[in-house]
Amino acid sequence: MGNGFGEKLRAERLDRGLTQAELGKDLYSPSYISLLETGRREPTADVIEELAHRLELAPKALEAWSQPVSVSDAEYVLAGLYARQAWDLRDYPVAATHAAAAARIAQDAKNTSAWWNMTYMQAECLIKQGLWQECKNVVQHLLDHPMAAESAGLGVRAQQMLAAAAQGQGQLTTAVSHAQEAVRLCAGLPQDSTMIIGALRALIGALAESGRLDEAWEYCQDMNERMNEHSMTQLAGEVAWVIGNVAFMRHDYAEGVKYHERAARLLSPANDIDLWARFNKASAAVRLSSGIVEPETLSSIERAELALSIVGGTRTDELEVAFIRARWLYLTGDIVAAVQKLREIHAERDALAQHTAGEVSLLLGKALKAAGEASDALVYLEEAQKEFSAAGASDRVQQAMDAVLEIRLAQRRAAAAASAEA
Repeated sequence: MGNGFGEKLRAERLDRGLTQAELGKDLYSPSYISLLETGRREPTADVIEELAHRLELAPKALEAWSQPVSVSDAEYVLAGLYARQAWDLRDYPVAATHAAAAARIAQDAKNTSAWWNMTYMQAECLIKQGLWQECKNVVQHLLDHPMAAESAGLGVRAQQMLAAAAQGQGQLTTAVSHAQEAVRLCAGLPQDSTMIIGALRALIGALAESGRLDEAWEYCQDMNERMNEHSMTQLAGEVAWVIGNVAFMRHDYAEGVKYHERAARLLSPANDIDLWARFNKASAAVRLSSGIVEPETLSSIERAELALSIVGGTRTDELEVAFIRARWLYLTGDIVAAVQKLREIHAERDALAQHTAGEVSLLLGKALKAAGEASDALVYLEEAQKEFSAAGASDRVQQAMDAVLEIRLAQRRAAAAASAEA
């Protein structure tokens, strides 16, 4: 297949804010559209004519995409294929290398659509590795290109990626700003575009992490109203997951359980085991943060651990799941085991986002306090206070400060009592 048919098809689809399912609706499956976009299937004349109609393009334009390839076209297609194969195997460093190579070939050939798509894939690979700043640097190149200003869809994708990277770094105020810009740009998309859901999810996540829960909940209602009986099952499951997260964080436990139970029904490990792993990890985390210690919470932890062992993951993923297990130990009263696991996680906290590292320090401080080691507890609680402050999580700063004050007051009372006895 010549001149990157699949890449151009993908670029046109994304430029219109369409998912693979939406482009193929009622005729082609998402997997078939994926095969076309990855160059694993050749389009027939009928397919070209139908896709041209759906993309509002002249059929001859699509036919031109399938003309005989040049040497640079072949090199580009090969590099892109290698990148996608590595992505499917979750070998993100290799995928990033091949995506960058494909982007360079496309740039030399002045194929801006292909360059944009492969550069974006490179950024996706970087964020999968937790290389937040490297990802932001790559995405900034995309935003600086005129294509991002000309296409609302491309601008939304770039801003959403920047929000995710900033949130990974613990720069929550910056994450909110990028997500708000992504939502603003959605005004240029069709009202039923699933990209709007993605932008809203990014904004809700950043607001919730920042402690701005009422604002996050308002956007949850907006997002929920966009779902209907025609919405894809997996998308509906992801939306229910996000709304449940915020409900738990607002201490609305009944709503949190309701939405997470709905998400558990809609999401399937057979469709996407990586997504299933992330859902169970998130569900366990928010339940424990709300103090909900019940069999279903433990089941979520165990499912997340099992899925992670199957799909693999970064060290950051492993530490985050270990932290959830440590929180379970703490809340179920196994303080000694909790302290031991938290110390192990704390030793590698540089692999965690700043606000997550703050959570580790906070819980370790609380666990040490419960173990009667008040002096050591103060060290970690004060550390948590600084990390939350740097991340812009004001509500968590207050929690750390309250825990510090509680210990200091207890110490003063003990000192006064000892002085009185003397």
